[in-house]
Amino acid sequence: MTRLAIIGGGSWGTALSVVLAPRFERIRLWVYEADLAARMAATRENPVFLPGIPLPPAVDPRTSLQEVVENAEIVLTVMPSHHVRTVAAAMLPFLTPDMLFVSATKGIENGTLLRMSQVLEEVIGPRFPPRVAVLSGPTFAREIALGQPAAIAIASTDSPLAIQIQDSFSGPTFRLYTNSDPIGVEIGAALKNIIAIAAGVCQGLGLGSNSRAALITRGLAEISRLAVAMGANPLTLAGLAGLGDLVLTCTGELSRNRKVGIDLASGKSLQEILGSMKMVAEGVQTTYAALDLARKFHVNLPITGKVEAILSGRTSPREALRELMERSLKGE
Repeated sequence: MTRLAIIGGGSWGTALSVVLAPRFERIRLWVYEADLAARMAATRENPVFLPGIPLPPAVDPRTSLQEVVENAEIVLTVMPSHHVRTVAAAMLPFLTPDMLFVSATKGIENGTLLRMSQVLEEVIGPRFPPRVAVLSGPTFAREIALGQPAAIAIASTDSPLAIQIQDSFSGPTFRLYTNSDPIGVEIGAALKNIIAIAAGVCQGLGLGSNSRAALITRGLAEISRLAVAMGANPLTLAGLAGLGDLVLTCTGELSRNRKVGIDLASGKSLQEILGSMKMVAEGVQTTYAALDLARKFHVNLPITGKVEAILSGRTSPREALRELMERSLKGE
């Protein structure tokens, strides 16, 4: 594999282009904003989403989906979840059955409640059945781009596909582990952002390590309940894309979703918080989709429910915490 197309020029897409550059002869990076693509080509860095990190010579930022996708062997999608369907439809005319697809977007599509790989399959499927794998795990974009060692899961029910992507993407600082459970990997990836908002709320309220540990543990329990109800392997949620990503996002200083929670606890409105962010905090929209999934699969998500109440302005962070602690007692 020598030709990679990366669809999405945010921090994660740019970081992936940097870490994967030694593995490919050519990487074309699709950037939505024409002015940003021009600046990236001129300065050889992404000054908006990943400043200070040089783009390797193999990385070619462009704004034409056709130019980026045509003749690619692997198409790696990294756009925000609410744009996956639209962008996939736009690049459909340029896709071919011999291409391999990797989804690195974390989220659930509102309305349809589809996972990101399912959205790609639904859009591309009428033309040809796509081979899709899912990339997810405990990874902050800046640390990946700086070459700090990290491990991540590549999941697909198509085992040869997962192995092929593992071989193509793995390098000295970026280690991939294959996984046969895309449901568990994608649900873990999506819902951990919701728990990270709650973790930020705890920090913003001045709570300590005990509270954070309890939140992460009980958050993992409700993520696992939903994932298993949807057909996931419970062991997946104890791995990189489950516990690993959850711990990182709930504790790391670079977590956008955690920062949303901190700001909510400080009294800022959701509109004010999101208006000040350059990058997308996927946990906000995922909260509503997760609760719809919970109703569909008859699963209780108490932490997610309180996060939704805070986001919607129906309750304060401190009141939500009190209500969680005063729920009826039960076994673990």
